[in-house]
Amino acid sequence: MAEAYPEIDIAPLIDHALLNPTATPEQVRKCCEEADRYQFAAVCVYPVYVKQAAELLHGKSPQVCTVIGFPAGATTSATKLYEAQEAVENGATELDVVMHLGGLKAGKTDELYREIAQICEETGKLVKVILETALLTDAEKQLAVEICKDAGAQFVKTSTGWQGGATVADVRLLKELTHGQIGIKASGGIRTIQQAFELVTAGATRLGTSRGPELLQQLDMLE
Repeated sequence: MAEAYPEIDIAPLIDHALLNPTATPEQVRKCCEEADRYQFAAVCVYPVYVKQAAELLHGKSPQVCTVIGFPAGATTSATKLYEAQEAVENGATELDVVMHLGGLKAGKTDELYREIAQICEETGKLVKVILETALLTDAEKQLAVEICKDAGAQFVKTSTGWQGGATVADVRLLKELTHGQIGIKASGGIRTIQQAFELVTAGATRLGTSRGPELLQQLDMLE
């Protein structure tokens, strides 16, 4: 397997996620240490732990990512904006914002556009919009991608991990829909290095997983 994908360096693509509701400060410390050791792209923690993660990773290469409106995306636009602004004040450099799926299914495209655009404009940070692809039709995925691109988001993200995970089929579709104009973060259920390779080959430019160190250990065993 390692020989089949020699050109892919997985570690720099990983957002090392710690989104367990019972996560503790000690686990956040470990997550940040692992991200620095393996040179992952980012850590992704709950807003309550952004300040700690920012302090631990100060001067180091991994970015500090947090989730906004997580996991349902059903808080108000004002609440999401405040949550995003506070996260940035606390040291977040990347924001994974959950799209309001009820609004998408109801055709409230203008509201969704304004919500994402305002977060992008007011924070000035890298924004990844979580689409929860397992709950959407292909037509809804296309509409969501168009909204995200127009609003200035830099990534679309497949899943929270709470309603199903990333699939190769969805990543391929997102690659087709984005035309390389924005990034694709595959997230949810990535447990093996083979899955990681397949998702990247399909078009993912980031991988959200809590198992980053395990994936690299699996890769070492294959070499």
